[in-house]
Amino acid sequence: MTDSNHTPSCYANTTTPYTYAPHMGKVYLSATFSILGLISNLVAFIVLIKSCKQTQNTSRSFFLIFLGGLVVTDFMGLLVTSSFVMSFYVTYVDWRLSDPTCRFCNFMGMSMVFYGLCPLLLGATMAIERFIGIKYPFARSSRLSKGRTVSMVLLVWFIAGSISFLPLTGFGSYHIQTPGSWCFINISSKRGDWAFSLLFSLVGLISITASFLLNTVSVVTLIKVCRGAGRRQRSRDHEVEMMVQLILIMIIATVCWCPLLVFIAQAALAGNGFQMKQLLLWIRFATWNQILDPWVYILFRRSVLKRVNPHANWSRTSVVSLYPSFHENICRFTTSSLGSNLGSDVPENTKKSNVMSTSPATPSPSSPCLVGSES
Repeated sequence: MTDSNHTPSCYANTTTPYTYAPHMGKVYLSATFSILGLISNLVAFIVLIKSCKQTQNTSRSFFLIFLGGLVVTDFMGLLVTSSFVMSFYVTYVDWRLSDPTCRFCNFMGMSMVFYGLCPLLLGATMAIERFIGIKYPFARSSRLSKGRTVSMVLLVWFIAGSISFLPLTGFGSYHIQTPGSWCFINISSKRGDWAFSLLFSLVGLISITASFLLNTVSVVTLIKVCRGAGRRQRSRDHEVEMMVQLILIMIIATVCWCPLLVFIAQAALAGNGFQMKQLLLWIRFATWNQILDPWVYILFRRSVLKRVNPHANWSRTSVVSLYPSFHENICRFTTSSLGSNLGSDVPENTKKSNVMSTSPATPSPSSPCLVGSES
């Protein structure tokens, strides 16, 4: 295999020396994390199906469709990639001998890119949907349907699939990586490899940035509703619950994926190679995204939170009532930072009534700081 003229492209001209090392990893660790992730996503998918059948809220049903697409993506990503990794550690297969045409290596590389970008793009799409749903609820309700929501999920899959297919057209390339159990994009100084590495990194980073900005605006808008004429607003309990879940998904994606995306961008721009141990470390970090995502919906639901905190006042069935200290901090924050903006929107009589109702005692149920009660 020393003659590059007779070596398939996916095994030759890698940036870092490739080492076949079947004993480098531990099979039981890979098996444990893979099984944990698969079971978690399967449980989350079952819970989502039950919730879809029970929910009567339109915006909630749209959000559950996006969550379902995310769970299916994470499940399939773990199933496909772990199959290759587990087969390597069990059979000690040398893909250079068993796959001289690079078909399996290219498929593995495409899977890594596709199932890596899909959660990030879906997170950004969910943030856009929540931004429109909270900021412009009437426009969203008149234009968005379940069919269009499913089409948006399919569009995300199509975009991620198109990007993963580019190396097969000559724009970038997939190469086997140490210890020989997986293939990934070739991060090198070649124009095609350099450009594709940056494309992969930038798409991921832009998706995370868009999610952060849009989610921030959505949260501030919900706070304004809390501090505004809340009793005249429609219930926002389901909005709060969805935003909590979406913010947790964003945080998990940021922590798991940003180190790898930044590392790839830096390595591509430097063009002088990198340490394989660092790439392996950040790849393992990114894998945790597929394992942790389903637990956001499994654990952070009102039905689960009721069991965790059964002594909470559920007469209003408000998610905010679960966290009194958080609720007070929100009110303080909005009073100081958003008061000037809201002052022009709230009538003078409303402001006077709010001042008169203020007391050291516990706020009454009619306080505008409390989100309404609609399940």
